[in-house]
Amino acid sequence: MTLLLLAIAPAMVIIIYIYFKDKFEKEPKMFLFKNFLLGATASIAITYLIGGFAMYFLPISDTKSVFQMFIKAFFAVALVEEFSKYIIVKQYAQKNDHFNEPFDGIVYSVMVSMGFATLENILYTFRYGVSTGIIRAFTAVPAHATFAILMGYFIGKAKFSKNKFKLNIMGLLLATLFHGAYDFFLFIKFIPGISVGAFLSLFVGFYISKKAMKSHQNNSNFKV
Repeated sequence: MTLLLLAIAPAMVIIIYIYFKDKFEKEPKMFLFKNFLLGATASIAITYLIGGFAMYFLPISDTKSVFQMFIKAFFAVALVEEFSKYIIVKQYAQKNDHFNEPFDGIVYSVMVSMGFATLENILYTFRYGVSTGIIRAFTAVPAHATFAILMGYFIGKAKFSKNKFKLNIMGLLLATLFHGAYDFFLFIKFIPGISVGAFLSLFVGFYISKKAMKSHQNNSNFKV
């Protein structure tokens, strides 16, 4: 029970934080929960399906090759995982009538991402123990939320724009860029100290995410 609580607590804190950041028109709790469940089920399934093909076809065998770790980080992991979340938000949440202001792109992207991150965190925590759960609570789970906010910012803009395709893809690519950078620096374990780059990229992501949320709050359709 302790491991389970440790695994799900970080995502729950982030969900509550984002819920209250949606200041002017709250989303229906049941619809939020459905997006969370899709993140924990459909998104995970898509990741395993596409990720399996990616790992089979991409040249990733030398863990001491910077190029191969780049391919793994940005394409086999980041693009696959972010696409699996993106497709749920775009095809399910964005098309729903509840998605009625730009900030909703952030809300639903985070819900899907936290569903994904929660199941992933449960698997890692139960396999590797308490220390892993604690570390991931301050790294991997907030990272997933950051990537989701960056993606959701553009998905929110796309909903109310004529350039839907361009803005949606921009969201996917930006999330992939930051996710890939974060993983890339962590994968290169054979260069001492380079892992600092992962946390620097995450810090930049945090900063941009904060600005993105503020922008959509200021431009809310429901702001009086």
